[in-house]
Amino acid sequence: MAAVCGWGLLAPFGGRLLAGQRGPLLSRAAATAAAPLYDVVVSGGGMVGSAMAAVLGHDIHFHDKKIALLEAGPRKEYNYVPDTYSNRVSSISPGSATLLSNRVEVFYGSRAVGYTWPLPSHSCGTSPWVQIELADGRRLQAKLLIGADGHNSVVRKEAELKNIEHQYDQSAVVATLHLSEATNNNVAWQRFLPTGPIALLPLSDTASSLVWSTSHEHASELLTMDEESFVDSINSAFWSNVNHSDFIDTAGAMFRSALSFLRPSGSAVRQLPPSIAKVDPESRAMFPLGMGHATEYVQHRVALIGDAAHRVHPLAGQGVNLGFGDIACLAHHLSAAAFNGNDLGSLKHLLKFETERQRHNVSLIAAIDVLKRLYSTKLAPLVLLRTWGLQATNALPPVKEQIMAIASK
Repeated sequence: MAAVCGWGLLAPFGGRLLAGQRGPLLSRAAATAAAPLYDVVVSGGGMVGSAMAAVLGHDIHFHDKKIALLEAGPRKEYNYVPDTYSNRVSSISPGSATLLSNRVEVFYGSRAVGYTWPLPSHSCGTSPWVQIELADGRRLQAKLLIGADGHNSVVRKEAELKNIEHQYDQSAVVATLHLSEATNNNVAWQRFLPTGPIALLPLSDTASSLVWSTSHEHASELLTMDEESFVDSINSAFWSNVNHSDFIDTAGAMFRSALSFLRPSGSAVRQLPPSIAKVDPESRAMFPLGMGHATEYVQHRVALIGDAAHRVHPLAGQGVNLGFGDIACLAHHLSAAAFNGNDLGSLKHLLKFETERQRHNVSLIAAIDVLKRLYSTKLAPLVLLRTWGLQATNALPPVKEQIMAIASK
């Protein structure tokens, strides 16, 4: 008979019980021995989680590592082009597009329902790995758990990583729209209205995706409108001058004329947004908007990426690109750790990832929040200043290119 630290007694020889024993007990180490051990488990099979697994799966220093991706949904078929577009569309920066050139095996129908965290210095009888319990009763072990499970992240909550949140008094209405006529539809459009920005993202020569940020009340109205009224509202939002001020328009025109001397000759003719003809009937949806940021991205054997670590307003279209930036940074540090034979779940390199990404993300999140508040005001002096600011940025290619370079990281 052998004593096991903290877990009672093992069954005696031959499996027979001593007097007073209820039955054989297993140590935690023995209980988890049957659970498969992975070097990295990524929880969340969305764009960011899938890309994280893909990048690690194709890293030369991870050729001997075991990686699992937990996707709660069913297996997706990619051998045909769907007849309809999703109403959730993201604009991918060039840097993110390069990152997405690989893919990897996915474990579908696998939803984590509980986690057990190891201590940095595990004691007798305890496992040094993260224990993951799946909804179907299976258990996994991970040397590193990466939480990519969205802004309501279970990984973040279970790990007790604090999150600073602010709910905007806005909801976003999304839908798939069909244009009045086929066009070279390769430009994303955004217009700032008193209630919030409305944006069109090109999908094809005949279709675009709508993201309209507005008040909760107006969003509910847009969701219940008949198709004709909904389409009229979109076209009016892009084309109507009802919210324009003659003073602002005149001052803006004068400033634009003055800036014309800074522009190179032969500049392109101003483009106009497309006209909308109809909407996919089942594509309309709405969701509340907010800002959030985890005060810590990592702890021992845990790292957060994407919306699990930060959430931004969609006006700048940077939400998913921030997540892809997290992937590139974390993959770099994990690859170096694997090359050097270091523990993937060690805080030594995870903290380097946290420091690097928080320096970048916090400044960008703050800038997006300021933009949201700036474009929500109706005060004429601030409206005029933001108008001049945009015009000056557009007239100065080096400034515009620098802003684009920062946003594409």
